[in-house]
Amino acid sequence: MARRLFTCFGRGTSSSNNNHIKSSITSDNATADLTVEEQRRAGPIMVELFSSQGCAISPQAELLLSKIGRGDYNLEIPVILLGYHVDIWDYMGWKDPFGSSQWTVRQKAYVEALQLDNLSTPQIVVQGRAQCVGNDEVDLEETLLSLIKSAPRFPAPTFQVTFQRPSPNSLVVSLNGALRTKIDNNGVDVMVALYECGLVTNCDKGENKDRVLKNDYVVRKLEKLCSVKDIAPKKTVSGTVEFSLWDGFNSSKCGVSIFLQNSSHQIFGSQKFQLPTNL
Repeated sequence: MARRLFTCFGRGTSSSNNNHIKSSITSDNATADLTVEEQRRAGPIMVELFSSQGCAISPQAELLLSKIGRGDYNLEIPVILLGYHVDIWDYMGWKDPFGSSQWTVRQKAYVEALQLDNLSTPQIVVQGRAQCVGNDEVDLEETLLSLIKSAPRFPAPTFQVTFQRPSPNSLVVSLNGALRTKIDNNGVDVMVALYECGLVTNCDKGENKDRVLKNDYVVRKLEKLCSVKDIAPKKTVSGTVEFSLWDGFNSSKCGVSIFLQNSSHQIFGSQKFQLPTNL
């Protein structure tokens, strides 16, 4: 049988260093040259968590994401949080209800772009350029906060958004605004993620058997608004995406995040909106 290049840093599992944390950073040629003043006024840092309800240590990383989201660390830097539940551990006895092969493909793209040896959960990627994985909650927290503070920042787009429900099973998001970052010939994709907070799951099988799992910022849908290249920061970009909705959709628990990513999934700006409660 072929060797699985997957790792879940569970209880009793150690990584290759003493702190049980692995982190890495990749450099890039910036799409935009930012002045010191532009950096000071720059937009949010995007933090992506790849986890699974089938991984024993993932709930600790999920809690860390929730704590950042509710402001426990008093970060001076705005942060946009997204949680992708991969499906690589579904064979272990518990099928993650929010897991998707689409998110596994996204994580694999980061493994390749960041030149990592394997795919691990939980893994946290910051601005698409730096990542950390591990099974020690305190060390993971310290490493992540350090990566957030040192990550490159870019101006936030200035999109205006309109939400529509053409049917009970669909949501249309229309966006119009400027990217505020000069995009070169390499181009970027403008992505729109629909996420949900306040999810609670009673897990009765697998590595987290008999635990109540709480998840925030869970990405339910991800669509591309458009692809752009060779445009000025103030040029208007517009488009519409349509999301199919799930049973039990509650707009008061959901939001959308818009972000610019290049072919290596490096982030060059992001913005978020909370959905109206009466949508």
